Parts: sequence; structure tokens; C-alpha cells
Amino acid sequence: MTHGTVLFAVREFPESGGIGAEQLRRVHKELENCGFEVRWASTRDDAQAVLRTEAGLAAAVVDWDLPEAGKTSGEPGGADVLRQAGRRFQNLPVFLVTAGEDLEHLPLWVAETVVGYIWPLEDTAPFIAGRIAGAARAYQQDLLPPFFTALRRFDHAHEYSWHTPAHSGGVAFLKSPVGRAFHDYFGERLLRSDLSISVEELGSLFEHTGPVGAAERNAARVFGADRTYFVLHGDSTCDRMVGHFSVTQDEIALVDRNCHKSVLHGLVLSGARPVYLIPTRNGYGLAGPLPPAEIRADSVASRIARNPLAQGAVSPEAQYAVLTNSTYDGLCYDALQVARAIAPSTPRLHFDEAWFAYARFHPLYAGRYGMAVGPDTFPGPERPTVFSTQSTHKLLAALSQSAMVHVKPAPRAPVEHDRFNEAFMMHGTTSPLYPMIASLDVATAMMDGPQGRWLIDEAVTEAIRFRQTVVRVGRRMAAAGDRPGWFFGVWQPGTVTDPDTGERLPFADAPAELLRSEPACWQLEPDADWHGFTGLTEGYCLLDPVKVTLTCPGIDATGQMADWGIPARVLTAYLATRNIVVEKTDSYTTLILFSMGITKGKWGTLMDALMDFKALYDEDAPLERVLPELVAEYHQRYTGRTLRELCQEMHDHLREAHLVELLDTAFQDLPEPVTPPQTCYQRLIRGGTERVRLADAADRVAAAMVTVTPPGIPVLMPGENTGTPDGPLLRYLTALESFDRGFPGFRSETHGVTLDPDTGDYLIECVRRIPAQQAGRAADEHQETRTPSPSDAGLSAG
Repeated sequence: MTHGTVLFAVREFPESGGIGAEQLRRVHKELENCGFEVRWASTRDDAQAVLRTEAGLAAAVVDWDLPEAGKTSGEPGGADVLRQAGRRFQNLPVFLVTAGEDLEHLPLWVAETVVGYIWPLEDTAPFIAGRIAGAARAYQQDLLPPFFTALRRFDHAHEYSWHTPAHSGGVAFLKSPVGRAFHDYFGERLLRSDLSISVEELGSLFEHTGPVGAAERNAARVFGADRTYFVLHGDSTCDRMVGHFSVTQDEIALVDRNCHKSVLHGLVLSGARPVYLIPTRNGYGLAGPLPPAEIRADSVASRIARNPLAQGAVSPEAQYAVLTNSTYDGLCYDALQVARAIAPSTPRLHFDEAWFAYARFHPLYAGRYGMAVGPDTFPGPERPTVFSTQSTHKLLAALSQSAMVHVKPAPRAPVEHDRFNEAFMMHGTTSPLYPMIASLDVATAMMDGPQGRWLIDEAVTEAIRFRQTVVRVGRRMAAAGDRPGWFFGVWQPGTVTDPDTGERLPFADAPAELLRSEPACWQLEPDADWHGFTGLTEGYCLLDPVKVTLTCPGIDATGQMADWGIPARVLTAYLATRNIVVEKTDSYTTLILFSMGITKGKWGTLMDALMDFKALYDEDAPLERVLPELVAEYHQRYTGRTLRELCQEMHDHLREAHLVELLDTAFQDLPEPVTPPQTCYQRLIRGGTERVRLADAADRVAAAMVTVTPPGIPVLMPGENTGTPDGPLLRYLTALESFDRGFPGFRSETHGVTLDPDTGDYLIECVRRIPAQQAGRAADEHQETRTPSPSDAGLSAG
């Protein structure tokens, strides 16, 4: 087992001759005797490749005069290697090899970068190797964050376990054949680190003490928060926790309609009365941001005044606002603009940043995340308290369900730790999985310093390369003339502006350095056709480059449909046969995430699959060849069909049913609220609801949320009226029901809808109707506890 790797970026290989080379051979041997592996690189390019790919470096020895291919003047190659080491690693010990008698010939910045200098012939090889090994060990010792350090120390102690969990470090698994298989698969180290909260040396998740508390404080520093809490049940629990703390019974909450269902669950728990804010939508059916006009104080006040639920609230003032940032499709706000606009309407602002934990670590996202809003950027008494909830595991390197709550309190809505901790404990667990805590600790450490910027920049760069490749391939196909000229597109601006020259450049031809460093390239210009959203202002919203939305022929961002098209569900069904699983699929778009784990080989495989699908479509290949499992399962429906026939039939159905238009109307023209969500939940668990077919569901009160994926946004909330048979909601759900019947195997994932096993009809949960006489008695009984609101009458009537 090696103790790490040492990079030798020097001109002379150890096999070459010369006194200096002989001394380097001795140093190499001494380092190996100390347990280190040595990587040699004789040119600048080779050294930079090692720095880029070898994360386990413990030290580096760099020759200032390292050769650089094709370069005859300017700084030597060693200068570039030093700069890259500083960008890639935080505090990596770097020793500079120089032939000069003094150091005056070196730039002043070099002294701030290196930890020491080596003249190979002036010291013995053991002494030089000892200096390098000592610095490497000190670096490795300081590298690990607080909780992970304590966990490793406890594991190395090899203590017997006398507490829960009962498997006692995995020993119990060894007493059973199936348990042994489990033990062998996951390994002893994971099971030894699965410990009880009785282990005082590791601290307490509930008390935020010891190494756990130190890890949370370290995360607060790294993520820019005043206080950070580790949560082990995902961002869903974070959302419920913050909502449960921020708003109470019959208080008003302002809720982005483009919210995760866990936000609603928080409202159910607290008994709050939601007033929904409506985001924009475009022709693809993608949800955009809340437009600036929607969050102005006068607009918010008007929405509250028109909302029937607000009439029964304890106060007309909202106590809490929550919005999604960035959205599922990668749209992120100018957080300071949002905070300033919404501050007059609420003292507490919650950014649900489940997919945006990396924002602080790259300049493209400067000012576009919740923790950017603080006393330095928003001084004065109007500043709201800001919460950011982040699903750390989604796009940073942490174990599944690992999440964080970040808090930046303001005087107008203080967040006392002991009181917030009551909400934390209510939603937490007394049996935390210690490897999950360690993964949050390590995810934090990975983002600390220059390495965080490096990691996110790499993901951004690969996403840009993929985006440009798709456009360039499509352009080449259109110009070739030897095949149909269509190809898939990418939802992004067609051109960008170089701020230095003012030149307008095609996106595919823009320098990668410009796209990876200039936020203006990704901002949604007001009323631009490429994004299709209206009502935006300059700089208000930015498209996140790492969330890549592929577009299929058939419709554009303004909603114009073509005579032919390729619905995205067919494409993603084919990609699944190639073991490519996308994040989300809408009618004509599909979302690909470029996380830190992306590689050129990975997205190159996707490009190959896209080109293969085009070839199969152009030759009108039989479905048995393209989607064999689909044909086998639904042979009566699809046998004898071709890929092009299926795409056209589905496209015609979507166009004739106006499904994309109905989706837009259903999400813009919201159902009428009748009763708070908590009331519906109480009826749900006490048998006061029933499942109703869509044909019979007009003018009923929903008892459960209905969320259709795609697009993954609630279309009907508990306590809302379903409307008339020809209203936007029931028309949209009926169109989805018709699509599912017509295209088995491509059904939408619809939470809150149950399928009738015999007919395939959609069934939705509605509040059971109460006869008028019983409703009167129920109202009399309820009068004893509080004053009835207009929503009570609506519930009994509905």
C-alpha cells in the first residue's frame, strides 16, 4: 500500500545520464522506500496531464526549466505547471528544482506557490527525499475534514462494539450465508463505520457537537452560510424542515408553483395557507422562472387579496416564501434581485437549491445562489432571512440522501439555533448513518479552495464541448446533402456576444474560454425566441450550462409545431436500450446532467447513440429492431410498425390533442383554492376521501397532489377545485389519459393518479362529498376550536 503519489516534473528521466539524473534516481528510490509512488513527466504537457488526472498527489517536484513543446521564448514550462498545481490543489506541497545559484531570476509569485527549493547536487538523496516525504505526510494529515478524520481514527482503534446497530461492525452478518454475501459485497470497513450515536468521540448530530459540529461549521464556511445543518434524508426533508419552522397554522406562505412535492408536505405539517406564484412556460412546455412582475410587492399583495384561503389567515402578511433555484431545466435567478423584490412581502425567503449545491464554486454563478444574499450585498433592515436547502448528493460527491440546510438569518426574522434545532430533531433520526455524515464532510472538503473551482469548471467545460459538438454535427449533416438534413438540437442561445469586442458569434464557434467564463453568454435576454419565455428583464435569469436540454424536431420554443416530428419519449426509449438513462423527458425535450463524474468517453457514447438513432429513423427501421422489448410486451400494438411510423403517429396525436398547449394552460390558469392542504390530509387519513374517474371529477376538491412527469411539477394541489369538464385541468389530464391508452409503454409518470386495473382510467383522490345536514353539524363542532373561514363552506359543498 502506497502513502500517495509524488510528481517529478523534471527534464531528465531517471534512465538518462548525468550527475543530476543519478541523484534524482536516488531520491526516487528513497521515496519508494518511504512508501510513495513516483510519477515522472519530462515535459510541461505530460506534467499537466498528471495534475489533471491524478487526484492522489501528495507532493510535486517541478523543474523551473521544464521544456514546453514548440515554445522558444517567454516563461519556461515549469511556470505553467506551478500555476496549474495551484489551481488544481489546495496547499499541495510543491518543491522547485532550479539550476540557478540564487533565486533572483524567479518571479515574485513563485515564492508564494512553492514550499521549498531543491538543488539536487547540494544535499544528499535521503535528505531531499525526507523533506519531500515529510511535507507530503503533513499535507495528507491536514487534507481530511474533521468528521472523516475522527471516523478514521475510531475505525483504526479496532474497538469492540457494545451498542447498536446489532450487526456489531458486520460480525453478525458473518453468521449467516446470506449475511456473509452481504458482508463480502460491501466490505468490512463500511460495516465497521456504521455506528451508534453512543460513540461520543464522533459527536452528536442532534446536539451538533464534537466532530459532527466541527464538520457543519466547516461546511458553513465553505458554502458561505452563517449556520449549516447536515440532513440525512435528502433535500425533501430539508424542505419540510424549513417550511415547518418558518410558517405556522393558518399563516400565509408564498409558494412557487414550480415546487417539489416536499414543499407541500411542509405546508401540510404546518397547517399554512399557500398562495401560489406562477412561473412562465415556453413552447416546449418547460417551466421558466417566476417573472419579475410576479414577485413585486403589489403583485404579491394582489394575489393574496384574491386568494380565498387568505381570507381565513391569521394575518394578511406572508411569513414565508419558497422558490426553486435552479429549476429542473437549469434556470437560476439573480438571487439578490429576487431577495430585494420579495423582501417587502415576507421576512423569510427559502431557495430550494436541490440541484444547485455547486453554485458558489464557479464564477458563472456569482450572485445566483441563496447564500449570496447577506448583509454585505443587501444591507439594511429589509433584508430577509435566507434559507438554502441543497441535495448535496445530486451534483456534488456525496452518498444518496445526503443533504444540507444553509441559513443566513436577518434581524427581522432571527433564527435561534435552539429553536430551529427543534424542527431539525423533529425531522431527523436518532440513528444516523455515519458514512453519510462523512460523505457530506468530504463533499465539503472537495469544494474547499481552488479544487472546488477546478472540479466544477471541468464539468462546465465538458458540457460546453458537448453542446457545441451537437450543433456542429447538425450543421455538417445539413451541409453534406447526402442524407436528410435534420439532427437533434440543444436548448441554448444561437449566438453569444464577446464583451471585449462586441462581436456577435455563433454559439458553436465561440471560444470555449468565453463560454466557460462569461455569464452573459448564458443569460436569458428579454423576449429572445430561443428560450421562449416572456416578461424577463436583463440579467434576471441564467441558463446553467451543466444542465443540457436536447431538443427533438417537431416544435420550437415559441410553440410552433411542424408537420413532422420525433417525440422525445421515443428517443429516450431507444437510449435506454443503449444503457443511457436520461434525467427527464418532456414531449420534445430530454434533460442530460453533466455532473463532476462526466467524461469525454461518456458523452461521446451519447453522441454515437444520437447519430445511430438518426440513421435508424432515416432508413425507417422496423420497431422490432429498434425497440425489441417494447414490441415484445405490446406486440398487438406495435408489431409491423417502423420507427418513423411510430414517431409520426405520436407526433400527430400530440398535435391534434394540443397536449403541449393544454399543459401550458393548466399550469398558468391555476385551479381555485378551496381549503388548506392540511385539512385535506386529515380527511384523507380518516376515510373522508374517494377515488373518482376524470369523467366524474368536475367541481370536486382534490385531496392529494397530482404531479405529472413530464414535466414533474404539481398540476393540482390538495384543497383545489378540479373545475369544469372543459376547464384547463381536466382537459389536460384527459388528454394525458388518452395518450397513455394510445401509446402503451410510453405512459407518463403521474403521482397522485391511480389507474383502474380494468379500464386504464385515471382516478384522482377527492374529498368525499358531505351531505348538507352533516356539513352543518361539522361546522358547529369546528366552531368550538376556531372561527370558520370561507374555505370550510367550500369543502362541504365540494
